[in-house]
Amino acid sequence: MRKNLHLLRGVLAAGVLTVATLPAAMAASITTVLSFDDLADGVLPAGYGGLDWSTAGWTAFSIPAAPYSAHSGTGRVTTGFMADDASSAIRFAQMTTFDGAFFAGQGGAVLSFELYLGGQKVHSSATLDPSAAPSFLASGYAGLVDMVQVKSVNHGEFVMDDFTFTQAVPEPHSYALLLAGLLAVGVATRRQQSR
Repeated sequence: MRKNLHLLRGVLAAGVLTVATLPAAMAASITTVLSFDDLADGVLPAGYGGLDWSTAGWTAFSIPAAPYSAHSGTGRVTTGFMADDASSAIRFAQMTTFDGAFFAGQGGAVLSFELYLGGQKVHSSATLDPSAAPSFLASGYAGLVDMVQVKSVNHGEFVMDDFTFTQAVPEPHSYALLLAGLLAVGVATRRQQSR
C-alpha cells in the first residue's frame, strides 16, 4: 500500500509538472490579416485564408467604387444585397481569437459582429456605421471563437477589408516537453514495479 502511494505521488508530480508547463510552451501565436488583394473579382473561394466562407455568399472585387473604399491595397469583399445575417457566417478551422476588420460603405448600414464557440453566442461587438473612410470594427472579445457572423442593417451596402484573427500555434519544444513528462511518468512507474 505504501509503495502504491509513493508511486501515485511520483506519477502525479510528473504529470502536474508536464501539464503546468505546457500552456507557457504553447504561447506562440500567428496573427493573420486577410487583405483580399490576392483574389480575382468574383465569388470568394469557400476555403480562402483557411476559413469556411461557403455559407456567406461573399464577393471579392478590386475596382475603385466610392464609398466602398479598401483599407489597404485594392481588394475587399462584400455580401449579397439585403442578405440575411445568418448568410454572413465565417467559420474558422480551429478555435481562434478574432480581432476585427475594416469596413467602408453607405451610412446607415450599421455593422456589428456576433462571435460563436461550439454553436453558442459568446459575444456581440460594438456597432459601426460605415462611411467612405475605412474604419476598424474591433470584436472586443479576447476569448476563443470558431465562427464570426457579420451583422448589418443593410447587407450589400458595405465592404470588408483586412479581416484579422490570431491562432495559437504549438511550438516544437512543447511536444518535446510533453514527451519528456510522459517518459518521466513511465520511468517512475517502471522503477516502482521493479521494486
